[in-house]
Amino acid sequence: MIHVCPLSRIDETVTRTGAKRLVTLINAGTPVPRPASIAPEDHLFLGFNDITDCQDGMTEPCEDHVREFLDFVGSWDRADPMVIHCWAGVSRSSAGAYVAACALNPKRDEAIIARRLRRASAKATPNALFVAIADQVLKREGRMTAAIQEIGRGAMAFENDPFELPID
Repeated sequence: MIHVCPLSRIDETVTRTGAKRLVTLINAGTPVPRPASIAPEDHLFLGFNDITDCQDGMTEPCEDHVREFLDFVGSWDRADPMVIHCWAGVSRSSAGAYVAACALNPKRDEAIIARRLRRASAKATPNALFVAIADQVLKREGRMTAAIQEIGRGAMAFENDPFELPID
C-alpha cells in the first residue's frame, strides 16, 4: 500500500501505517526530519519544485528524478507500506503515488489507476510534468498523461489529508 501525506503529517502517517520506506518529493534544501523507524537507506529525497514549466531559480522535475524514483519504488519488496510525501500532499506526492502504481502494475489501465487516485483523494492534483516524464520513461505512449488530464484538477486545498492508494 502507498500512503500519501503532507510534510506536516509524516510522523503520524509513518507511525499509523507501519511504513518502512519513505519518499520525499520537495524543494531542495527543505529540512525533512526522517522518522526513527525509517532506515536512512529506505528514505529517498528528491529535491525539485512543484512546477510544470522551466522557471528561473527553480528546479523542475526531470528524467533523472523520475528514474531515481522508479528505481527506488522498483526495489520495494512491498512487505510493509511506503509513504510518499511532499510539502502539501497535493501535487508532487500524488504524482509519485500515481507513477508508482503504474510502474508496479505495468498491465493495468492507466485510467483505472487515475480514477482510483481521484476516489482516494478529492484534493489530489498530480504534478503533470512528473507524470508526463514517467509516461515517456515507462513507455505508456501518453496514456498516463491522458488519464491524469481526464480526472482533472482536484479541489483547492492548502494541504491534503493523508490518503492511501492501493497498488494491487
